[in-house]
Amino acid sequence: MEVSDLDRTRAANLWSAFERKHPPLAKSGRFDPQPSLDFGRIGGLEAAKDEILTYACGAANPEVYRRWGTAAPTGLLLVGPPGAGKSLLAEALATRTRTPYLAVAVPKLVMQVIHTAGSAAELLGAWAALLADMPAITVFFQELEFTQAEVIGGPRPDLPVGPVIDFLLELVDRTIAVEQTLVVGSSSNPETLRRAFLAPGRFERAVEVIPVVPDDVVAALLIHAADCEKRAERALFVEIDWAAVVRQHGAASIGDWVRLLHAVLRTKARCEEADGVTDLVKTQDLLAEVERTKRVTARLPASIGRYL
Repeated sequence: MEVSDLDRTRAANLWSAFERKHPPLAKSGRFDPQPSLDFGRIGGLEAAKDEILTYACGAANPEVYRRWGTAAPTGLLLVGPPGAGKSLLAEALATRTRTPYLAVAVPKLVMQVIHTAGSAAELLGAWAALLADMPAITVFFQELEFTQAEVIGGPRPDLPVGPVIDFLLELVDRTIAVEQTLVVGSSSNPETLRRAFLAPGRFERAVEVIPVVPDDVVAALLIHAADCEKRAERALFVEIDWAAVVRQHGAASIGDWVRLLHAVLRTKARCEEADGVTDLVKTQDLLAEVERTKRVTARLPASIGRYL
């Protein structure tokens, strides 16, 4: 399924031309002709990784499934809390299969379609034509349960759910219908997701993406801490009891923990600038930021994806 450099260039040109003509998908889509996020860059989530790798294996070697009298699922649905790593897994699938990666933020797409009052039929036709011209590609539909998405102020019972669901199902169907297109969806609110998305021929395999605390969180933090030290070209951390820190805030997602890590480093940078203090990050520094974050969170309305 590997795509040549020439095909990657052609795919990028096709997407660029499509963006100019179709703003709703342009404003909600992110295209990478050559993704490079390896599974090794994702901490933990071993069961979910195994599911994705199985799907990748079937896509690259369909004869393997045929020898066992079956076929690869038409699409995977990743379910789990915000910040768990669903988007990273989808991008890593594209990297492993060496295909371009197209991520569509479904809530943003829905709002764009509603606000522009454009022709859904025209958009669907153009989308199908785009994918038909593309080389093999991985398409990720991020947050199919759009009515609950925080990015659009969810929950949103005011939206015309019926027509939007019809549009999204057709969008998914036309994507899956294109040969050699790998299709992944996600939802942070699977309990309210319409079962039509799970119908045969759509997202036939649901995969749970829930980090194990503290092990998966620690694995992710170690990767990000090493990245920070590489950028700084020096050691930044010393005597860190990562598991003890993570246990102090079990409700935080991996995404929250990464933001917390950077908050500590920014505090260190500010202290160095103010008074020349350059001591390395210790366990106590992280614990202090955890307590600060928990105090602030308690004063804010319930939300997801906060940047504190």
